[in-house]
Amino acid sequence: MSEHRDAVRLGIVGLGFMGQTHASNATELGHEVVAGTDVDADSRDEFAETYGTATYEDAAEMYAAEDLDAVVVSTPNAFHEHAVVGALEHGYNVLCEKPLADDLAAAERIAETARDAEGFLAVNFHNRVATAAAVFTGYREAGRFGDVTHVQANYVRSRGIPGVGSWFTNREISGGGAVVDIGVHAIDFALYLMDFPRVEEVFAVTRTEFGNRADYADPGDWYDATEAAVFDVEDSATAMVRCADDRTISLEVAWAANQAETQEFIVRGTDGGARLDLGGEELHLLESGQQGTDHVMQSELTQGSLDTTGWKGSDERFLDAVVSGEPPVENTLKRALTVQRVIDGIYRSAEAGTSVRLDDE
Repeated sequence: MSEHRDAVRLGIVGLGFMGQTHASNATELGHEVVAGTDVDADSRDEFAETYGTATYEDAAEMYAAEDLDAVVVSTPNAFHEHAVVGALEHGYNVLCEKPLADDLAAAERIAETARDAEGFLAVNFHNRVATAAAVFTGYREAGRFGDVTHVQANYVRSRGIPGVGSWFTNREISGGGAVVDIGVHAIDFALYLMDFPRVEEVFAVTRTEFGNRADYADPGDWYDATEAAVFDVEDSATAMVRCADDRTISLEVAWAANQAETQEFIVRGTDGGARLDLGGEELHLLESGQQGTDHVMQSELTQGSLDTTGWKGSDERFLDAVVSGEPPVENTLKRALTVQRVIDGIYRSAEAGTSVRLDDE
């Protein structure tokens, strides 16, 4: 990257919904989308028409032909490794969509490349970029909650299985089902709220209760089964994660469940607690004291000044880091690997029917 180049020259690998979202955000933030890659010709044509860019069928072709500062990878999970490793080997800064890879072995190979790369690698956990999360983190760092000892993490849809026959429900391409797709957000956010303690042990049960049923009721029309459709993944999971100093996370994840939808996170600390939604703007605090008389106090966040949040806020932080030449302090490779290890632990525990230890980081 040129020392005086303030507008990042960006390449996008994977031109579906998320690729289009990253490209739109980058343009609105004053950066230049110069190339895109996708195996689908229609997606390439649409992207080229929208952004006036060159497009390629394979990321390696784009890396060899273009003068880029950074790359965003938003392909299906099984193809992250090829795209990310190639970009890092060309010296580019990279933002990879979550999860880092489709399995732990691929994630560790990516990490090995990243450690010696000229550019940096970030993983896009955009739910951290929210007003409530920022305020909570500030209070936690100030000691308001004491020791945060437990987080109840929920990401449950009453009906929300992605289209059957898409890559989301095909383990060979996705690496898993609800845990990999939406559970990854819940795992990351819970660990983030606890300031990423060392994870030691996982116990989990995964279930397939809806996606393989002919009588699955889907009023929202997320589900589109065909005779050739592949559904070989879980649609829900329950897990307990034990961290250092006996801190714990209880996790509920579901693409479909006979319960009300929720993305609620409840945080318990020795001096106070909190309730907030994943990526949301509302924050409720619960504290106690003896000032005046013994009491319990509840309060809520009413206003904040974090202007750019979610996907756009995450893109802004990544692109600012590219301009400054300083790796971002959030969405780091180390934390993404921790999340990947928890995902791996969930699947190993569910298969073994017992708790599993996580390898030392």
